[in-house]
Amino acid sequence: MKEMKISERGNRIAVSTYSFWQFKNEDLRDIETCIQLASEMGFDGVELLHRQMESEEPEYLQRLKRTAFMNGLDLCGFSIHQGFLSPDFETRQTHIDHTIHCTELAYQMGIPTVRVNTGTWGTSASFDELMANRGIEPPKEGYTDEDGFGWVIASLERCIPTAEKCGVVLGLENHWGLGRTPEGVLRIVNAIDSPWLQVTMDTGNFLEDPYDRLELLAPKTAYVQAKTYYGGGIWYTLDLDYDQIGEILRRNSYRGYISLEFEGEEDPRIAVPKSLELFRNSF
Repeated sequence: MKEMKISERGNRIAVSTYSFWQFKNEDLRDIETCIQLASEMGFDGVELLHRQMESEEPEYLQRLKRTAFMNGLDLCGFSIHQGFLSPDFETRQTHIDHTIHCTELAYQMGIPTVRVNTGTWGTSASFDELMANRGIEPPKEGYTDEDGFGWVIASLERCIPTAEKCGVVLGLENHWGLGRTPEGVLRIVNAIDSPWLQVTMDTGNFLEDPYDRLELLAPKTAYVQAKTYYGGGIWYTLDLDYDQIGEILRRNSYRGYISLEFEGEEDPRIAVPKSLELFRNSF
């Protein structure tokens, strides 16, 4: 019997609608406009930013799905925000409910994965201050990171049944808070030990020794968000070697999406296509 040859196809490349809007480019906030631009630029898929959506009504959700289909694109990821680092049970419950709700929205749009995070302690005066401190902040007075891990694990466990019912993989991102280190991310994922909670790897959220840290996350990675910084970063700039990151992912048999999160000052209409070319060559 002839041995089957393993395909060496590249990863599919997506773009987050955040890459166009960036919370500041109001002429690029409309998600249907972002989808059309992504298609014209040659992407394979689009990741939606929940905070960018104009509505959650069924008609709007299905319109986005139709627009993507008619433009030859997958809706491949849904990026949402929540914060479980609170000693207040009602606050955590609000964020559990939000995560469950957004998982159901993803299901309605046919999106297979939702980015989740631990949230931050909220002891920084602003996100700018958090970034100035390189993502490091102290716990709330009277509490420790150990308390926080318990809250995050218990909260995400409450979200797993809905993820399983909807067929939507939750991807815990290395995204500040207790997810600032690979050890923190993996502690949570391994504690829950469910196929419906994996890792969303963000290439730009390890500000020191990124390659060793990305290597640690790679075996559990279900989705990759990859940052570029053309024109200089909004909060910081990293000089990332995407050939090396591509090798890390190939060593770990990652065959999923690479989703661009552009975080530079250059016009997205120029920088986003440049990022796509970079990723095509590296992945």
